[in-house]
Amino acid sequence: MSKKDLSVFSIAATYIGTVVGAGFASGQEVLQFFGYHGVKGFIGLLIAAIIFVVYGYIILLLGNMLNATSHYEVIMKAGVPVFGKIIDYVIIFFLFGAFTAMLAGTGAIFKEQFGLPTALGSVLMAVISVMTVLTGIAGVISAISFVVPILLIGVFVVSLLAIIYTPEIAAIGRISMPINAAVKNFFVSGIIYASYNLLMSVAILAPLGNQTSTKSKLKWGAIFGGIGLGFGATMILFAILTNMPQVSQYQIPMLYIAGRFSNTLKLVYSFILIAEIYTTAVGNLYGFAARLTVTKNLKYKIYTIIAGGVALVLSRFGFSKLVHYMYPLAGYAGIIMLFGLTYGLSKRNNTT
Repeated sequence: MSKKDLSVFSIAATYIGTVVGAGFASGQEVLQFFGYHGVKGFIGLLIAAIIFVVYGYIILLLGNMLNATSHYEVIMKAGVPVFGKIIDYVIIFFLFGAFTAMLAGTGAIFKEQFGLPTALGSVLMAVISVMTVLTGIAGVISAISFVVPILLIGVFVVSLLAIIYTPEIAAIGRISMPINAAVKNFFVSGIIYASYNLLMSVAILAPLGNQTSTKSKLKWGAIFGGIGLGFGATMILFAILTNMPQVSQYQIPMLYIAGRFSNTLKLVYSFILIAEIYTTAVGNLYGFAARLTVTKNLKYKIYTIIAGGVALVLSRFGFSKLVHYMYPLAGYAGIIMLFGLTYGLSKRNNTT
């Protein structure tokens, strides 16, 4: 694809696709980072959306300026090399961690929706993901572009029903349990939520910025992408707050909410969610293995299979626990990355 081929829609859709995964679509991320804060969660979400727009654009712009083919070039050349190496290792670690969370998320859906063993869902997702990465993932970007609009429609429908059928809309947010939140302060929660998602997304956003020669497309792609993410998360937050505290007992909150209105809607949403988990799992596993070695050789295949097996074992910790403990850690690491990118951009601007 030449630099002039990528449209604003493609940039925004790919941006949303890199962030939207099992945690987002299930509602577990929104619950952990915003739902437990009650109405203050909306303030945290606004902060997160602003960061998505600003730093999404910075990463895309640096990718364009550096002709990046991976996150490594942006991380190493934009900031201080020593910090760049540390962040590179952190990204590799959390790509693997996010893949593990995807396996756990599939297991949770199989248990809560189908009444099947958690391990069965995790094993199936691990096998399918490993097989896909081993045989090539050229179609993954197309899969993301196909699934994301459907997912956002599903989120909108379920959330809208939750809002419409809430007897007292003014009661939203009365229940606040920040002690249960992944990050106890709602303001910091918004920062952490955006930073860990950007940490996981830089592997795609950096080379994405190199796919167009028009910087205005990158700007509007980041704006629409950030707004789309903020809108989707806001709808999920509305749905969660109208179903508190019952919804907090479920690993997949959005499936519980969908089930309140229709078993068919719940079933459809579960398949949409599984499809989104698949695209995210494949992207994370590929990013992890491809960063460790050259693709399409024997070592790459071995790393992919081993990573799938180890992640499967670790997924037994459970989806909600992985979100609660692993994602905030990634967020704090992401903040360091954002500082480095800010420094790198200002340094390049001062030298040009």
